[in-house]
Amino acid sequence: MKMSNGDKLKGDDRRSQLIHWLKEASEPLSGSLLAMKTNVSRQVIVQDMSLLKASGEPIMATAQGYIYMKPEKSHSFSCVIASNHSPEATIEELNTIVDHGVTVEDVTVEHPVYGDITASLKLSNRKDVEEFMNRLRDTNASLLSELTEGVHMHTLSADSKEKMDNACLALREKGLLL
Repeated sequence: MKMSNGDKLKGDDRRSQLIHWLKEASEPLSGSLLAMKTNVSRQVIVQDMSLLKASGEPIMATAQGYIYMKPEKSHSFSCVIASNHSPEATIEELNTIVDHGVTVEDVTVEHPVYGDITASLKLSNRKDVEEFMNRLRDTNASLLSELTEGVHMHTLSADSKEKMDNACLALREKGLLL
């Protein structure tokens, strides 16, 4: 639903509509898309999402956009890995993981002032990895691991221990694990 004739959805109505769109979406929705659909600025969407999260809505901002945290399919296996590699090896690391049917849930670095800094990734396939890498390039943003000379951690999830073990073995063989 896009507002016609330039009308803006107002406060509570807009936030209700945002929740509806997020619940129905099969993929993350970008702030820019939601801003266009509601005829408001992206900053207004950011503020709306903050208000919705503060009111208890399970909304997560990811690199791909906003998602409503539905009960997940059973990824009954998860682990945290420690990696160390150059920024140039990031795409190899991420593709190696997703190629084994494993999801990269997040990335964490240990900052000397702020402590652990964690960012949600939710990368499950090569398309997700490509979009993530394109956003890094297009925005000229730095990887969190650049704050720690390449040292970082990932939470991984999979629906089988075998997939997880195979992904970790492949990363170890490529010299990407710490």
